[in-house]
Amino acid sequence: MITTVRTNQLSRLPLAFDHQATTPCAAEVVEAMAPYWSEEWGNPSSRQHRLGLTASAAVKLARRQIAEALAVTPQRLVFTSGATEANNLALLGHARALGSCHLISVTTEHHAVLDPLKQLQREGFSITLLSPGHDGLISPKQLEKTITSETRLVSVMAANNEIGVLQPLAALASVCRDHGITFHSDAAQAFGHIPLEPDATGVDLLSLSAHKLYGPKGIGALVIRDEIALQPLQWGGGQEAGLRAGTLPTALIVGFATAVQLAMAGRESRQQRLAALRDQLWADLKRQIPGVQMNGALAPRLPHNLNISLPGVNGSRLHRALRPHLACSSGSACSNGAPSHVLQALGRTRPEAEASLRLSLGRDTSVDDIQQAVIVIGDAVAAAKH
Repeated sequence: MITTVRTNQLSRLPLAFDHQATTPCAAEVVEAMAPYWSEEWGNPSSRQHRLGLTASAAVKLARRQIAEALAVTPQRLVFTSGATEANNLALLGHARALGSCHLISVTTEHHAVLDPLKQLQREGFSITLLSPGHDGLISPKQLEKTITSETRLVSVMAANNEIGVLQPLAALASVCRDHGITFHSDAAQAFGHIPLEPDATGVDLLSLSAHKLYGPKGIGALVIRDEIALQPLQWGGGQEAGLRAGTLPTALIVGFATAVQLAMAGRESRQQRLAALRDQLWADLKRQIPGVQMNGALAPRLPHNLNISLPGVNGSRLHRALRPHLACSSGSACSNGAPSHVLQALGRTRPEAEASLRLSLGRDTSVDDIQQAVIVIGDAVAAAKH
């Protein structure tokens, strides 16, 4: 058995395996944003002088660059503070614009979708949450059976933030289109990591976040198909076509666009490398830890995600043993330590959910990182069983 001494002798700790919670800003992103914090500090809505015009031009260029990555027109992007706000604008804004109706989503969605739906339920809207199979996926047939004459909006995330599975968006969107239903997807975890074009997929409302793809925190966007009705959540200066009032954060928007361009460059080869590392991590963990279980389907799945459960292990002890050596999580970064509702929806018991790890690789993850992570996790499991 690998000893604790071996863990203590490992270098480069703690290991970073929590890149689905957030990512560091790429150096190129920081450099691109730098002028707009102080030197080019103008308000992009103030177009009567050079400072404002410079900021406005930077925002316009960034909007076009992000739109090109999605194969949509720039006018269809509404900048938000992140995917959470984009989800709220999509769900609350569209449902309220439509009036009383029925909405469908999935039990394994992020709370940034589930909580707005709860608010709509309090307002009198009817909500149905689909339960995925043990693989974490829902099927078009399952969605079809749930649709009623009152259904007007369906929300299904592109890539799950905990187990990384990729829902069949195109097939689900086709069902919605056949019934004249608006289809929304939270793509915070998918954008920049897998091919994603809302029009080709059939998505009407798409939520994005910059900090999941090496961009800055505090900026995201909602992509809106033409003629989709939305009520704003806030009012003020009429920015973003009246859908999202407030001064635009030029630096963050420029950083978002730079991060998107970096993500698009070499995406396929980068994701192939990460998938190979992820598969090595899974194979090595299975050899090291008998009984380890994968949560969710291996495919289709984000190439940088692995989510495992460790039956018979005390979750609190496991995470306490890991904390000094490896940065990972047992669920969403927004769950505040509560047992994962996603894993419990897949059939894991509460103790099994507590003794689970979401391991998400980053662009700089190396073979050596994988090998060290296996040692650290193996030692932590041994300690948690005592």
